Amino acid sequence: MTRMSMHAGAKRADAAVIFAALGDETRLRIVARLCEEGPLSIMRLTSGAKVSRQAITKHLHALEEAGLARGSRAGRESVWELRANRLANVQKYLDQISRDWDAALGRLRTFVERDEG
Repeated sequence: MTRMSMHAGAKRADAAVIFAALGDETRLRIVARLCEEGPLSIMRLTSGAKVSRQAITKHLHALEEAGLARGSRAGRESVWELRANRLANVQKYLDQISRDWDAALGRLRTFVERDEG
């Protein structure tokens, strides 16, 4: 296995962990709120949610394991913030998939047009 393919495999594995974490609707909502509102306490994240504080905490820990969020103490409250660099890494991966897809469609178009002519 080449060094480049090992790097690509590691990037895919890293992206898969993030996609798995974002695959849950509640976690996706939490990420959206952290993007929109910045760091929030668990109390604020629970406000208006359809799940309990314990469930929010569980989802935050899943996001933390995926490297998407990090918590810190502010007095008696836990405040959670998004690790935007992790989302940026996934965006780069999605951009590469999009470029690869566009290139594949271009090759298909060339093949079809050559076959028709």
